Amino acid sequence: QVQLVESGGGPVQAGGSLRLSCAASGRTFSSYAMGWFRQAPGKEREFVAAISWSGGSTYYADSVKGRFTISRDNDKNTVYLQMNSLEPEDTAVYYCAAKGGDTVVLVTTMGRGAYWGQGTQVTVSS
Repeated sequence: QVQLVESGGGPVQAGGSLRLSCAASGRTFSSYAMGWFRQAPGKEREFVAAISWSGGSTYYADSVKGRFTISRDNDKNTVYLQMNSLEPEDTAVYYCAAKGGDTVVLVTTMGRGAYWGQGTQVTVSS
């Protein structure tokens, strides 16, 4: 019912910035908590950031806190991830997730049961 399409990934040098976008279609976008997760080759999926349906509450992994900012525009059915001060360790495929309910549940369940996009590659070189 919900389709998610990520964009904005690409190569960037360490210290640079990227802005990822996730465009949603289908069910009412504003009723879903939204989040970003990432996965590097050989590693488990990692939580990055999440935002409540209203945009009033945000959550960040310690590894990105202070560098990344998640936001959403319900009128445009889009969630964003502004990534600053990128590090080589940020290299991964970034996935957008949508799930009805409490944002905390999306985070603590690591997106289990959520709708997922296809991902966008972020490669940070040093």
